[in-house]
Amino acid sequence: MKTPFNRRRRGRRAFSDGLAAEHAAIAHLQARGWRIVRHRARTRWGEIDVVALRDGCLIFVEVKARPSLLGAGEAIRPAQISRIMNAAQHLCATNPDWVYDSIRFDVCAVLPGNVIEWIPDAFRQF
Repeated sequence: MKTPFNRRRRGRRAFSDGLAAEHAAIAHLQARGWRIVRHRARTRWGEIDVVALRDGCLIFVEVKARPSLLGAGEAIRPAQISRIMNAAQHLCATNPDWVYDSIRFDVCAVLPGNVIEWIPDAFRQF
């Protein structure tokens, strides 16, 4: 039987795992020369996990902590993609100091053992 206590515990664990995955993604980006301009950027359309900039390319990163790459991909639905794109548009409009030539939407899957699978330009198909 699932009790409210167990549900809260699972929720806290998922939040903690997600935050750790975001920090792993940030470290991965910074090691590759990206400058983090926002972490957990909240808008009325939703939250973008990481926003980073390098060489004129602004990326919006959705981070997923999952047991497999397939699981991470399946966790991103078209409605979430739409929310992320709307949030990104709002962030770009409200941050005129961000100077960029191109925008990209990436997915970072953090797998067990802190193995990072990066999918650049992951939303291009939508």
